Amino acid sequence: QGTRDHPPAHVALRDRLLAAVVACFKRHGAAAIDTPVLELRETLTGKYGEEAKLIYELQDQGGELLALRYDLTVPFARYLAMNKIANMKRYHVAKVYRRDNPATTRGRYREFYQCDFDIAGQFDPMIPDAECLKIVHEILSDLQLGDFLIKVNHRRILNGVFAVCGIPESKFVTVCSTVDKLDKLPWEEVRSEMVGEKGLSPEAADHIGEYVQLRGGLDLIERLLQDPKLSQNKLAKEGLGDMKLLFEYLTLFGIAGKISFDLSLARGLDYYTGVIFEAVLLQQENDHVEEPVSVGSVAGGGRYDGLVGMFDPKGRKVPCVGVSIGIERIFSILEQRMKASGEKVRTTETQVLVATPQKHFLAVRLKLISELWDAGIKAEMLYKKDPKLLKQLQYCEDTGIPLAAIVGEQELADGVVKLRDVATREEVRM
Repeated sequence: QGTRDHPPAHVALRDRLLAAVVACFKRHGAAAIDTPVLELRETLTGKYGEEAKLIYELQDQGGELLALRYDLTVPFARYLAMNKIANMKRYHVAKVYRRDNPATTRGRYREFYQCDFDIAGQFDPMIPDAECLKIVHEILSDLQLGDFLIKVNHRRILNGVFAVCGIPESKFVTVCSTVDKLDKLPWEEVRSEMVGEKGLSPEAADHIGEYVQLRGGLDLIERLLQDPKLSQNKLAKEGLGDMKLLFEYLTLFGIAGKISFDLSLARGLDYYTGVIFEAVLLQQENDHVEEPVSVGSVAGGGRYDGLVGMFDPKGRKVPCVGVSIGIERIFSILEQRMKASGEKVRTTETQVLVATPQKHFLAVRLKLISELWDAGIKAEMLYKKDPKLLKQLQYCEDTGIPLAAIVGEQELADGVVKLRDVATREEVRM
């Protein structure tokens, strides 16, 4: 059914990952919010373009048409409009739902977590956008997933490209969703979809192809600003100006080396209006390959300045930019690595096991463990009246509990506890 039960090791790994991501969001001054899992169907429809077919629709007993949230961005825009908030920096970690064809090996599920960070408000150009990219860079560096690349593009540049290639404005969105397939399909297949399904002339498709296969950095931005056709197009000119400014800020943040201005990046969702970006992990297949191979997107986002206005009765606009970390994709990668390396994940945070070598010492163990719990120490004991000491120490080894607090007749008489380091077998009386 495209969802899965998570064993304790997976949950422990996920919690560790989420803690690192949330710590980064908090470091940047974001407050946490929550929105309902159920939204009115009309809230979600018309916001996602061709992806809308993946929305889970429901009908309650009163006949109200509802849907499970598809992402955390549209509910956030509704939240801002309903509460008349014009300025906010927030993060939200929660499950979203999609009627997708699941591919669990590639981290594609029907129910999965998203971790979003968004900046809403009227600010000077590209400063919040640059911070979102800095956050992606920080998180992917912190998680030590290996080499990565953050691709950036701009919806206005794309629309400018379509305009100079003679595409009518009514087809911008649908052509955009075809261009978005370039990371999965070769240009020939994308071209044939443009011509066959989207009704473009072969000349227009080829013309688009000349642009959308370009990638580079500031040098490419400068080159396109000199392009005889694009430089005459208002949309493209604005977008290229934004990109130039963005790269200046990314250079100041010291991360421009990991950013690629990639004109094939389109991101399929309708609501993006400005900068769009996506982070991919790179995998060096072998030493003979010059070009690193991408192993899929692990973060994405962009600017969506028109979304809040769709929900505001007066059409009041709140510019927004945000990023979503693809935590499930990252789980899948880390899980596979852990399986390959045989590494074990500790499923609990227990610090000490209260143990005894003697019989009839259950009361002593219960009193001691109660003191430890009351003192805020994470402690466990075996639920047996008279467990063997070897069994208790074996439990510590199996679950990775580092310490055993041992109380026997001698310790009781001396008023001490013997603390044993499970790994080194060293013991101290205290």
